[in-house]
Amino acid sequence: MKKKRMLIILCAVLLTGLAILMFSYVRVTREAKERFAAYEQKAESVMTSFGKIAYIDEGQGEPVVISHGICGGYDQGFDVLKGRTDLFRIIAPSRFGYPGSDLPENATVDMQADAFTELLDKLEIEKAYVLATSAGGSAAIRFALLHPERCKGLILYCSGYPEIKKPDKKPGLSGPPAFLCNDFCMYLFSPLFKPLMGMDGDALKLILPMEGRKAGIVFDGEVTNRDKAVRYEEYDMSKLSVPVLILHARDDKLASFETAEACSRIIPRCTFVPLDDGGHMMKGHEEEIRKALEAFVQEGT
Repeated sequence: MKKKRMLIILCAVLLTGLAILMFSYVRVTREAKERFAAYEQKAESVMTSFGKIAYIDEGQGEPVVISHGICGGYDQGFDVLKGRTDLFRIIAPSRFGYPGSDLPENATVDMQADAFTELLDKLEIEKAYVLATSAGGSAAIRFALLHPERCKGLILYCSGYPEIKKPDKKPGLSGPPAFLCNDFCMYLFSPLFKPLMGMDGDALKLILPMEGRKAGIVFDGEVTNRDKAVRYEEYDMSKLSVPVLILHARDDKLASFETAEACSRIIPRCTFVPLDDGGHMMKGHEEEIRKALEAFVQEGT
């Protein structure tokens, strides 16, 4: 009888825990969907030779194309500069496979860089700055190398970089596997954001809903993030002819500060702004970042 009562209590505790978990999951996903819906209403799209590209275009001043990171989209790209629409014309496209944008067959990073130029053509913009966060660095760097005549400057904002020395072997998958790319799995994984990536669990609301992002995430893990090592010679930072601004935190757990610092020494026209802390999202340094961005753009006008 005692064992039966203990079993009932255990089941009750488990069911209560499960109910709390599901309530929290429903609340978080609802808030994330409401957030994304507001950005979805701002989004436009154009057809290019690479398929449809969805983007947000808002603000006045110097045009800046945002190359967002993994698990992103036009919403995350826009967020980088959303408070500065007075200074910048923010052009935030979803990269291949992200919300509203197609993933071309046999897509490459260079195709993504070329897609940026087609988007500028559609918007009748001759030259723009390109700003890259995290995994968006590959496409932004290739854009600056392939199309310097269209690039007023490259801003590497907690971006990924090529290694200074050629890797001995090609890396494996550099992103979450496809089976984890759904809302519930990301929700369960979110408590590990802080210890593994140095990001608060609230970052979950920025990457949900995963629907519409999965194809892009898989492409980034299999192609984009690996490209800097697989095609190492194509990412020679010493060949960048446009002015470059690097903003990077020393305690970034996802993109190496040491590599960013080393790259800053070989880029011909580089301004390097190291931040003592703030992690991958460079939190707490909004004023320093604002001043650095404004000075960089004003110098180029």
